[in-house]
Amino acid sequence: MKLVFAGTPEVAVPSLDALIASDRHEVAAVVTRPDAPAGRGRHLVASPVAQRAEEAGIEVLKPVKPRDEDFLARLREIAPDCCPVVAYGALLPQVALDVPARGWVNLHFSLLPAWRGAAPVQQAIIAGDEMTGASTFLIEKGLDSGPVYGVITELVRPTDTSGDLLTRLAFAGAGLLVATMDGIEDGTLKPVPQPADGISLAPKITVEDAHVDWTAPALRVDRLVRGCTPAPGAWTVFRGERLKLIQVAPVPDRTDLAPGELACGKNNVYVGTGSYAVELLWVQPQGKKPMRAADWARGVRIAPGERVGAADVG
Repeated sequence: MKLVFAGTPEVAVPSLDALIASDRHEVAAVVTRPDAPAGRGRHLVASPVAQRAEEAGIEVLKPVKPRDEDFLARLREIAPDCCPVVAYGALLPQVALDVPARGWVNLHFSLLPAWRGAAPVQQAIIAGDEMTGASTFLIEKGLDSGPVYGVITELVRPTDTSGDLLTRLAFAGAGLLVATMDGIEDGTLKPVPQPADGISLAPKITVEDAHVDWTAPALRVDRLVRGCTPAPGAWTVFRGERLKLIQVAPVPDRTDLAPGELACGKNNVYVGTGSYAVELLWVQPQGKKPMRAADWARGVRIAPGERVGAADVG
């Protein structure tokens, strides 16, 4: 089939690579978000998908909005059979959805109808799911509600960050997306409506959502830190400044600390929660680079009984 691929971040690149490598399909063009400021100089930088497409000599379309007339006209000229989508980052209007004969097919990183929305992997980890996966579905009006072509499953490992899990799903999902395109082309795949039960929503994680509540149980704190890593980054407050939490580990046999209370050993830093303690392993003080928590603690010289997030625990 002739395809126009839509995607923007690094997580979409494995799918683009897999479609380019397919001997059954032609990626005629790529749709991605416009160049965005990045780095210290805030220079405009093309998206990872745009960069990969340009390397492969594929036409790149960067509409400010996918309802722009110039974009729609070019899409109609290309006349794709199908438009596979991975993390494009903009809502597609019906006028665009109507262009490809076989529709737009999205690779979504959850087992639909669970975790519809922008942050399925992060929300799955925060919720404590033991199993997740990826789904391909036909895009229709509505939030990730279209009928499903195929799914794959993936175990959530006890130490997975959202970055770890998303990387695995990006590569496994690429194979699912190619298989879905194959099945649509030869007529062996028909989309199945999603069940009405089991719907959950996965809104984008805000910076405030990533603020650690030390009165929560240790497992909840651990899941929040892992779910918010690498972005937006879980955080707390220490001596009036933000302290980013990169990695923690629950310590079930340490129950002597109040929520937010710090305790330091020679090479360990513990914080009390609503259940038992967690050990801080990696942190990032405001304005500094990530460092081992033990090195941070030695530098700030934590006093007995001192706390993080003191405002949170009164």
